[in-house]
Amino acid sequence: MPNFDIVCFDCDSTLSRIEGIDELARRAGVEAEVAPLTAAAMAGSLSLDAVYARRLSLVRPDRAAIKWLGRRYVEEVVPGARETIAALTHAGKSVHIVSGGLRPALQPLADALGISRTRIHAVDVMFADGGSYSGFDRESPLTQPDGKAVVCRALAAGRYSVALVGDGASDLAARAAGVFVVGFGGVTRREALVSGADAFVAGPDLTAVLGTLLAPGELNLCAVHMRARQTGNA
Repeated sequence: MPNFDIVCFDCDSTLSRIEGIDELARRAGVEAEVAPLTAAAMAGSLSLDAVYARRLSLVRPDRAAIKWLGRRYVEEVVPGARETIAALTHAGKSVHIVSGGLRPALQPLADALGISRTRIHAVDVMFADGGSYSGFDRESPLTQPDGKAVVCRALAAGRYSVALVGDGASDLAARAAGVFVVGFGGVTRREALVSGADAFVAGPDLTAVLGTLLAPGELNLCAVHMRARQTGNA
């Protein structure tokens, strides 16, 4: 197993238990129209680009809704997420969020987990005067099925080894860029990830991925560090 330089995480159903667009749809009263599209895209039966704009046109999230979603991401953080990010950071890994979610909604979660906002790779959303929804960045690769492969390839830059932890078809597509994909089933188990990822972790605690992402020596050092933190001696 390679010694990974960069570890990327999906957000929805990976770092947080929710699917952000479905939460926004529920808030807007259009969940019945949006949730089936999300499920189909995550399972790979519909391509992401076929549903991305359609879902947002139904939801039309304003600035207040995005701020609300940011709080929801933090409230529903997956068990072990903070410890996992801390362990990887202590091991010298560069930790990133790579998500088809909306960037400003992901920022509070990144802050809570200790991930720099400069390492959030997501889709920008635009607002009109007064905060109403006016659109999203249609040029972002993360609105496309191979977007995570594009982002991870750029991060690797031909020099670094990259791992990606996620739960959906767009995460699996990153393998085309030479990324080591770890399927996480702690929130939703998708059979495409079980059979197609380089490794699969059932969860429910995200720290279970550390055994795949860290070499034995790194894992032992992180375990010592985490014990020290817990006893207040770090």
